[in-house]
Amino acid sequence: MKPKPLPLEPGDFYFNEQGLMVFTQQYHLRRGYCCQSGCKHCPYGFTKKGNSAPADGSKKDAEAG
Repeated sequence: MKPKPLPLEPGDFYFNEQGLMVFTQQYHLRRGYCCQSGCKHCPYGFTKKGNSAPADGSKKDAEAG
């Protein structure tokens, strides 16, 4: 079961030039975990292109599949 999304607070997001909502580092830190989607402002060190693991050292999602 998916966790409920956090209610948005001022500073959690902005709209880019294409009109897309972009979550900030503030939001990701409040959420408390890395979703491993390659988010632009990921504070956990994950990048979709590289082999970087989240900075918290968790490997449970990276090992699956």
